[in-house]
This record gives sequence, structure tokens and C-alpha cells, in this order.
Amino acid sequence: MNRIRIIGVFDDEDKLLGAIRSIREKNIPIADVISPFPIHKVFDELKLKTRLPATAFVSGLFALLITFGFLYWTSVVNYPLVFGGKPQNTLSFVIVIFVMVINITAVSAITLFFLREKKGPGAKPHFEYEGISDDRFIIILEKTDDIDTAEAERIMTAGGALKVDEMEIVEKIKEPF
Repeated sequence: MNRIRIIGVFDDEDKLLGAIRSIREKNIPIADVISPFPIHKVFDELKLKTRLPATAFVSGLFALLITFGFLYWTSVVNYPLVFGGKPQNTLSFVIVIFVMVINITAVSAITLFFLREKKGPGAKPHFEYEGISDDRFIIILEKTDDIDTAEAERIMTAGGALKVDEMEIVEKIKEPF
């Protein structure tokens, strides 16, 4: 499916945020914002939500239970070593549990992110533009009959856009995750 999009290219994150505010004030829907690094204020401006922290919390709890269960089973149930009457279930577990929770949570969050976004070896980019991963910030608007194209271009140019283009983007139909 081919769609025409209006693309505003910015070189500064403050200009990008100002343009996003101006576009939202005019009730023009923003299809996407692309930046070379995460900008948390963009999430606030676009009122986006992410489930990644909740996913990381759940995987952290899972890691805690699995690690504690493994340590308890190996040192108390399967192969108990008694030294001078000391308890077998001690606070020495805390350090190993702490490290394993961090490692398992980080690996599972990164893995789930890459699976959800369909990234990885051989993944094709959804959108290509020169400088997109270096120093350019991009606002993408979907061109429809409801949107005043000239107004959107004027807002982005007034907001400090280096360039405003119309581009035809060929999209594949997304398969359900």
C-alpha cells in the first residue's frame, strides 16, 4: 500500500518539540516522529504509553523467583553442605540474586523489544532518509483530505524545519505479532 506523507526535517530537538506542540495545537495528527536518540519529552507531547517498564518488572520478578528457587534447590535440597551447624539458606543468596535479576531483566527486555519491533539481522527499515540516524529529527504527517497540507508545511517551516517534503512511502502490510 502506498501513502503520501509530509515529512519535516529538523536539526535541533528543541525546534522539533516546538513544531510538535504547534502541530498538535492545530489538531493535525502526527503519524510518527523519528530521532537518532530517545527524547522523553516527545512521549509526553504525543501522549504515548509504553509497556516496556511493566514487562521489565514482570521479567524481574520471574528472574527473582527462578534464581532463588535454583539457589535454594542446589544448596538446601539437592546437595546440602553443613559446616559447623550454620544455616543452609543464608544471606549469601542476595548478591547472586541481585546480579541475576539485573542480567535476566536486561536481556529479556531487550529481546522482547527486538521481537515486538521486528528488528534484528536482515530487518528492513520502514523509512529511509539521509541523516536519520546521525543528526536529523523527522516529523511524519499522513497526507489525507482532512489535513491542510499548506498549513502543516507552514507550521513546520515556522518551527525551524530545514526541509519539508512530500514523499510516497511504500508500506508492507504488517503481520500480527
